[in-house]
Amino acid sequence: MEEKKKIVQHRTMSFYVKKYMMIFVGAIIAAIGLELFLIPNNVIDGGVVGISIMMSSITGLSLGIFLVLLNLPFLYLGYAQIGKNFAIATTIAICLLSVWSAVFAPVPRVTDDPFLAAIFGGIIDGLGVGLIIRAGGSLDGTEIVAIIMDKKSVFSVGEVVMFINLFILSSAGLLYGWDKAMYSLVAYFVISKMIDVVIKGLDESYAVMIVTNEHDEITSALNDRLGRGVTLLHGAGGYTGESKEVLYCVVTRLEVDKLKEIVLEKDENAFVTINAVHDIVGGRFKKKAIH
Repeated sequence: MEEKKKIVQHRTMSFYVKKYMMIFVGAIIAAIGLELFLIPNNVIDGGVVGISIMMSSITGLSLGIFLVLLNLPFLYLGYAQIGKNFAIATTIAICLLSVWSAVFAPVPRVTDDPFLAAIFGGIIDGLGVGLIIRAGGSLDGTEIVAIIMDKKSVFSVGEVVMFINLFILSSAGLLYGWDKAMYSLVAYFVISKMIDVVIKGLDESYAVMIVTNEHDEITSALNDRLGRGVTLLHGAGGYTGESKEVLYCVVTRLEVDKLKEIVLEKDENAFVTINAVHDIVGGRFKKKAIH
């Protein structure tokens, strides 16, 4: 029993080390894309990062100050509506991006061509942001708003994010000129596609199958704490013939970490498989707050 506990603790430690290393590296990469390509050429990203870039340009204050201040209310919403782990990972990611932005700000720009800056800055920034999202965090408070609105409206996360960013990019046109706004639109498109490459979709869903002897407890926990319905399938071991219960449910990308936490909390010997779902037919995919 003690040996099993040590194995579980080791796996948990390895999981969190990998998770926060991805956030650390992602923040460095994103800061390079912003400070060495996009910002010196007055090309902005979308979301809170884009607003922070414009506020920094107007006031002359550090980008990191606005990244932290503007994300504070969204961090609270993220904690209340999505979960503690997401809020912690996002807070760390934002603070790291603020620090690395200050580090790279004095470094000379890589190119003076705004189109090249939009393309290559977008690729680099998207790679960094994608790593952070894949690790369970976020750099953009507008994504949190979009997820919350998705629960209460007919619009998807992607649609809400698009509406918000169209407004932000229009504001960039008034501040920097419409040519820079168009370059910013190019950068935003490249960033979005790069994020897709890294995490395979912002609003992607996952089908989860759980083989466990604690099916009642896990079903109840997933329903109460994750707001997810669960289908119970009856199976048997191929070798032993022993009767097994298999749970099937569908969750969003941001809920995967919480699901694994719940399952291992109830049954450390559970067998879990997770597969990307490319389409869901039948009703709106609504969520409850995670806790």
